Amino acid sequence: MLQLSPAAAREIERFQRTQSAPTALFRLGVQPGGCMGTMYTIGLEEVSSPGDRIYESEQIRIVVDAQSLPYVEGVLLDYSEDLMGGAFRFQNPRAIATCECGHSFVVADV
Repeated sequence: MLQLSPAAAREIERFQRTQSAPTALFRLGVQPGGCMGTMYTIGLEEVSSPGDRIYESEQIRIVVDAQSLPYVEGVLLDYSEDLMGGAFRFQNPRAIATCECGHSFVVADV
């Protein structure tokens, strides 16, 4: 299961409005990269693909592809702002190491 904080849901809704895509799915995934080897990806899509898993949290539909699912299962996605601006924050219970920015990580046994 994936969860969004209320702040993350508000930011996703704001992003959907600015992209003129109020019903778009929020895609969460991973790709190779970053200083730890794996990094998160996010975006909006109008339709899901075969094999995708769809979750709902805070009235936002979240779609994850089958290859990314083992890396993001159980993630809590938050959003916060500080003096440097706003950013999504990933709290991944499966991560055994993360980089300082929090967007690159390593999980065990995937």
